[in-house]
Amino acid sequence: MYVEEVLREYELDMLTIATLASHSSLQIVHGAKTEGFRTALVVLRDRFWFYSQFSRLVDRFVVVDSWSELCTERVVSELRELNAVFIPHGSYIEYVGLDCAASLPLPIFGLRSLYRVEADQWAKISLLREAGIPVPRVYKAGESFEGVVIAKLPGAKGGKGYFVARTPQEVARKIESLVRLGFIKDPSEVLLQEYLLGVTAYFHYFHSPILGRTEILGADIRYESDVDGLRRVPVAISLELGLEPTFTVVGNIPLALRESLLPEILELGMKFVKATQGKLPPGIIGPFCLESVIDRDLKIQIFEFSGRIVAGTNLYIDGSPYSYLYWEEPMSTGRRIARELRLAIEKGQLSKVLT
Repeated sequence: MYVEEVLREYELDMLTIATLASHSSLQIVHGAKTEGFRTALVVLRDRFWFYSQFSRLVDRFVVVDSWSELCTERVVSELRELNAVFIPHGSYIEYVGLDCAASLPLPIFGLRSLYRVEADQWAKISLLREAGIPVPRVYKAGESFEGVVIAKLPGAKGGKGYFVARTPQEVARKIESLVRLGFIKDPSEVLLQEYLLGVTAYFHYFHSPILGRTEILGADIRYESDVDGLRRVPVAISLELGLEPTFTVVGNIPLALRESLLPEILELGMKFVKATQGKLPPGIIGPFCLESVIDRDLKIQIFEFSGRIVAGTNLYIDGSPYSYLYWEEPMSTGRRIARELRLAIEKGQLSKVLT
């Protein structure tokens, strides 16, 4: 009801696609421009010099001194005057905070009720299980386990602060350090997940309420520091030097999936959509990502998900092999968002893709 009230005040033929100047924002505004929309970026003052280099893609810059200003009356009023629809991306919650992200008084493209699930690693695993999606074994801090686990912190932190451990004692010691450094407040928030061996593959999807279908838009592999750099160091030397892998994401590598895997990958995406429709109606809207490990027997397990556009889609700003099969034209995820908005406006169903 709230979205419909705001839309009644909007001039729909003057809609602006807006987002934070970070993460995948250049792709988002590029796609919006390609589809004929006006665009706006909320940008930090000290980053304005960079984003102004791409001013041909941005009709309005809303300059702020901190991300926390997004929910202020000044910024919200300016965006409403632009008839703005806000596009969340992977930096959104981490930068503005969960409360602001969930309560932003603007129409948001996507499922805002999913934000609180994404902020809780245990809730994320629970949702994947409810969807019937295979996931690794998980443990709480203090529980015994066999093998190696990766400790994951609440929220989207780009892998920062994650660590691997081999014993409960090692887990306790490292969690104590994270509390001391301010990464977490409560050790119970940390999820310990079985460390899977295989290829990490990140599947990009788009669920269209307007067309009633789920699309595969691409896939990528993340390049992480220092875990990928340690591949160049012989194991014996790295252990002798006491080098521990960390998982801070520094970039992405394109991936063309084995075609025989595509039916299973699409089915996993469709199961996720169905689970969100049942638990968080109306369900996922637009882009999302299932993050997997594929082992030597081609078994796929999903260890994480993102309910928004992911940075790996920046690889395909001119479209991926999969998006071209659907659309027969260059179709990035950013442009796909704008295309869905365009279709929704044409069909008089804009409220179906906004929350």
